[in-house]
Amino acid sequence: MIRYDPSPATPIALVDDDALYCEAMAGALSERRFAVEAFLEGNDFLAALHQGLAVRLVLLDWSLPGMTGLALLTELRQRGFDIPVVFLTGASAVDRELSAFSHGAIDFVDKARGVEVLAPRLRRLVGVEPLNLQPLTQGELVLHPASARADWHGRDLGLTVSEYKVVAMLVATYGRGVSYRGIYDTVHYEGFVSGWGERGYEVNVRSIMKRIRRKFWKIDPAFDEIRNVIGFGYCWALPARASELGERRGDIR
Repeated sequence: MIRYDPSPATPIALVDDDALYCEAMAGALSERRFAVEAFLEGNDFLAALHQGLAVRLVLLDWSLPGMTGLALLTELRQRGFDIPVVFLTGASAVDRELSAFSHGAIDFVDKARGVEVLAPRLRRLVGVEPLNLQPLTQGELVLHPASARADWHGRDLGLTVSEYKVVAMLVATYGRGVSYRGIYDTVHYEGFVSGWGERGYEVNVRSIMKRIRRKFWKIDPAFDEIRNVIGFGYCWALPARASELGERRGDIR
């Protein structure tokens, strides 16, 4: 075990067999007020937990030797440790993301994106409760957190992981709505900048929402649950709620 502990800081664990990467990442995160306990092997991390190690979150490499990252996550859950887990990987294939989420991970980050991307996401995730892996229902919509899939009228929508996160967030904020910035941060990360001008990201959000709506329309041409709140963002609202939202946020369409 390698300890990097600037105090006060949020305690997290990093499990990765690359000692140089551990040292660099732990040092970078320590500058952002995280106290990192780094482990080169999964078994060493498990032993430390049984000896009383307390961390708020685990950063877990996908390709650990001996015990893979996915196997280590499974072992954690079987032993009753419900610490939130974020996977780090050099190959962000969709099937890996889905597999990570189905086993209870709360995020999946490409190592190439660096600490500037990772640190804001960790700040948002620290303290997050373990995922409720039971399906969630909102009218004809069924969300499957375990696999990041969604059904409409009993048919799989074929959402990407990012699209699933957006739909799940809209449903979770039913009756309130989500701002353009909130949607954009969910798809990318907090503070991500793209597009032209100070609010250029809104164009990208509209494109994302258009793709999501098209997937609903492919199953149900009458789908109208995702509403645009002009000047604010989007909401998931039944017609009876939409007018109420419009009075508070502006016009809805």
